[in-house]
Parts: sequence; C-alpha cells; structure tokens
Amino acid sequence: MSSKPNRVVVIGVAGDSGCGKSTFLRRLNDLFGEEFMTVICLDDYHSLDRKQRKETGITALDPRANNFDLMYEQVKALKEGKSIMKPIYNHETGLLDPPELVEPNKVIVIEGLHPIYDERVRGLLDFSIYLDLSDEVKIAWKIQRDMSERGHTLADVMQAIESRRPDFEAYIDPQKAYADVVIQILPTNLIANDTERKVLRVRLVQRSSVEGLEPAYLFDEGSTISWIPCGTKLTCSYPGIKLFSGPDSWLGQPASILEIDGQFDRLDEMVYIESHLSSIDTKYYGELTELLRKHPDYPGSNNGTGLLQIIVGLKMRATFERLTQQAEQLVAA
Repeated sequence: MSSKPNRVVVIGVAGDSGCGKSTFLRRLNDLFGEEFMTVICLDDYHSLDRKQRKETGITALDPRANNFDLMYEQVKALKEGKSIMKPIYNHETGLLDPPELVEPNKVIVIEGLHPIYDERVRGLLDFSIYLDLSDEVKIAWKIQRDMSERGHTLADVMQAIESRRPDFEAYIDPQKAYADVVIQILPTNLIANDTERKVLRVRLVQRSSVEGLEPAYLFDEGSTISWIPCGTKLTCSYPGIKLFSGPDSWLGQPASILEIDGQFDRLDEMVYIESHLSSIDTKYYGELTELLRKHPDYPGSNNGTGLLQIIVGLKMRATFERLTQQAEQLVAA
C-alpha cells in the first residue's frame, strides 16, 4: 500500500465456527476491495497450541486459550497507523508459526470467536456484527455436513455439539449483546414442523443506540410491516416469501428488525424487493441486487442470509466513508 491511511476503520465479525463468517468476508471484499481491506483471523492470538489445549482440557472457545493483551495492543497499534508483527496460528499443524508483518490499512477486519469479547478490543471497533445461528439450524447443518461428508454418526455429531455448548454459552454467545448488528438464522415459520432446515428465516437486528447507524427498513421508518411480495413481479414457489420490518427489543435494548423468511426463485427479480427497502446505503438503484447476483453460488444467496449480509456490508461501507471523511476534514482544518 502506497500511503498510510488518515483513518484506519476497524470492523469486528464474531460468531461460532460454521456460522457464515467466511461468506460474509467475501461479500465485504466486493464492497471494499482486496487492497483496501486486511482480515485478521483471531485464531492467531491462541496462547495455547492444539497439543496444550488437549493436555489442559481448555478449548479454543475459552478465553484462557487466547492472548487478549496482545490482541488489544496490536489492534490498537494498527488503528493508530502503526505496523505490527502478528503471530500466526497454523491450522494444519496446530502450532504457532513465526510472526508476520502486518501494515495498517484503510479497513482492518478482525474475525473469529472473540472479537467483541474483551472490553478493550471492543472499544476499538468502529462497527461490529455477530452472526447468530440458532440451535435447530446449527444441528441440522452439522448433521448434514458431518454425516454425509465426513462419515460421522448422529451420536458423534450430537456429542461434538454438546461438548462445545458450555463454553459457547459462556464466552461466545454473550457477545451478541454488544454487537451493533446481529444476523440471526432461524427455522422458517412458513412450513409447519419443518425438520430439514433448508428454508430459513433470517433476521437483521439493528441496535437503536449505535451512533451513525441508520437502520434499514421496509416502506415507512418505525412502522411495523409484514409483507408477502409474491405476485406478478416476484416469482415464488412453495413455501413463498414473507418480509417483516419494525421496532422490537433485543436483549433489553431497543432495536429495529428487518426479517426475511423463505427463499427467492430468481435473483434478477430481487430489485423489486430492493425498491421497497429504505436506508440501505446503496450508491445507485439496483446495487444491492447486483451485489447479490454477482455470486449466486455463495451460501445463502437465494434467501435472507445473502441479502441481509450485503445490507450490513453497505452499512459498514457507509460508516467507513463517514469516518474517513471526518478524518480528512480534521487533517484539512
């Protein structure tokens, strides 16, 4: 990178493994560009390697297996425009490799199990998202993946989920209370007694008290709207699509919700839904649909996951532009 940015914008992407973080990061790449964005996987701050974790019985989800002091110091240094020597956790060997040089960039994304866990690190974030996979969907997905692709038995899969649960509930899940936005992936309400979990209900929770965050909504801001858009402008096969928008509370705090239940048949028709959404921070009419159509193969492209991930990405871009502009004005003054 040629010149040091006036303002380094730090984004936190939190969630358990297998909740869609890597797809979300690929979508962010479309918005910021590879050269403007540096992604740091927080596994690099493991203080215990795989062998030590096995010996002590401390999992990677446990804060004791992670070096939050170093994480805080290094993210703070990058935010101040300084380069760092970042550790590398090698997923193949389970060991820590020699550190690498990381230069400050316009956007630094820290992603992993704990980006919003430590109060000091949380204070450095300019925008944070928590990807929240409901238990029912998590189990269905894991069964699908581990049994069909990895040859595990149902008992193996359930045992693996249950063994992670105490640490997940203690250290990962509570972070969603502090995230600026949360994307929840839930079972559909459109199919009675659905067990396949192929059709999903996806909710974007936008906390009301976040400075500079204008919530995305349907039709009228602040109104409670349920909308079934299927008709001449939108092709819907069973079980259809239902959207919801309105105020709600989230873990005791006021929030604005945008929810999509069901799946889309044709991505080229998404512009019809886009035209009824407001405050999505697109640069031009149809940009949201264009971004969705760019990667029809990404998981969640035909349901609310992809759509809401892109809306969050557009919000992050708007935050980046606002903070960068403020920094430029300060320099000019």
